Amino acid sequence: MFAAFLAAIFAAFLPAAPAAAQKAKDELRPIWRNVVPNIDSYYNGLRDGIVFAHHVWDHLIERDPETFAYKPGLATEWKWVDDVTLDVQLRQGVKFHDGSAFGAEDVAHTFNFVADPANKALYQRNTNWIKKVDILDGHKVRIHLHRPFPPAIDFLSMPMFVYSRNYKGPEEMNRRPIGTGPYRVVSLDQGKDYKFERFAEHYAGSPKSGATIQRIHARTITDRATELAELLAGNADLIWYVDADQLPNIQRRRNLQILQAEAMRIGYLALDAAGRTGAGNPLTKQKVRHAIAHAIDREGYVRNLVQGEARVIHAPCFPLQFGCDDSLAPRYAFDPAKAKRLLAEAGYPNGFKTQLFAYRVRDWTEAIQADLKGVGIDAEVQMLPVSTFIQKFQKGETPMGQGDWGSFSVNDASAVVSTFFKDTEDDYARDPEVKALLDVADNASDPAVRKDHYRRAIGRIMEQAYWLPLHTFVTNYAFTADLEFRAYKDEIPRYWVYRWK
Repeated sequence: MFAAFLAAIFAAFLPAAPAAAQKAKDELRPIWRNVVPNIDSYYNGLRDGIVFAHHVWDHLIERDPETFAYKPGLATEWKWVDDVTLDVQLRQGVKFHDGSAFGAEDVAHTFNFVADPANKALYQRNTNWIKKVDILDGHKVRIHLHRPFPPAIDFLSMPMFVYSRNYKGPEEMNRRPIGTGPYRVVSLDQGKDYKFERFAEHYAGSPKSGATIQRIHARTITDRATELAELLAGNADLIWYVDADQLPNIQRRRNLQILQAEAMRIGYLALDAAGRTGAGNPLTKQKVRHAIAHAIDREGYVRNLVQGEARVIHAPCFPLQFGCDDSLAPRYAFDPAKAKRLLAEAGYPNGFKTQLFAYRVRDWTEAIQADLKGVGIDAEVQMLPVSTFIQKFQKGETPMGQGDWGSFSVNDASAVVSTFFKDTEDDYARDPEVKALLDVADNASDPAVRKDHYRRAIGRIMEQAYWLPLHTFVTNYAFTADLEFRAYKDEIPRYWVYRWK
């Protein structure tokens, strides 16, 4: 039915509607899929909010999107004094969007605020490795860690943005976002409409220098048919997370282009092994979880639905991340007969009923639902807005949760494995053996020790089938042919890189 509806949309816009003269207006119009409830990057877990943050704020250290090499940002130099002390020399002459000068006080205030558990940053693992930040002089700070944290530099270059010394928390930031980034916010209607303007005084020497497009006007449209209609009508210039089966139709339009690119994001099915959703939950039984792993045709799922460069994975992390080693992880082949045997052995010869919560693409979730139904598991699908899904997931209300995770683009397994399996509110396993392994892996100074402990933790997670990792993600983009567009592995569209042809 939905495919027929989209076909009607394409027919309605044939012949192609002429693209608006956005080149002359010098205004890029992307559409964001998710309603971002909070634009403060420390209180947001949505990709669209992360994109917002990369344009409005800067990092001490910036990471090259192609090579992942670290480059000076707001910091010109950084040096480890010891395993738990990092000295950072700050750049001079940097201004915030309101004209105020950047300095050590801004860095210290930002990091001390978000590292304080009392201020309840949304994902504590992004910030709680910092013990405190001291000001050494007007343009130098010392970052103290609670314990060694080897991926610290990658965290400083991705989720750790620098705010002003006047920062008071997310409520005020939602009203008046001020940063040092390449674009300043002109106006915003929270969760709906965002207007940006190129910041003419963005500091020289920034890896984000050279923005050519003057204005950005981003809108939130949660309905995929509506956002596609806006692109076809010439009312938008860039959309992403396009359904793979619509790409051929878009490609036939001379004024549009498409691009499929694998991203540092994984899809997963989280199973309530810890029984957080209540007593008597069948998912607390290992054989039930093994049955689910054998019931789902992941290869067919990736081939027919996700498509592109996507691949089935056997570990709860992105394959290129440091420490993502699946050598101890069992392979769960698609085997419905074995799944039925395991269910019978677990005491469920006739299956059972449960709920499957998700937010991404209903067709994808319904394919999993159908596979589960084929072995006797009746999973009622609950499609939710992503922010609602996150709230229910963290409250322990989702017996099965189909989600995806981009690790805040941090190139380290700790950004995903330790987020979901280290006794956090996202942890549905609550396995002390896994947590002990991750405690060592996250904090050991020796890379070999870290790798070994991640490998063992991943082996334990997969042997117990706490998660069923599904696939790597392919992000599908569609955009006006007038735009020079590039996609990056870290799944961050960089509007300051784009230009009109």
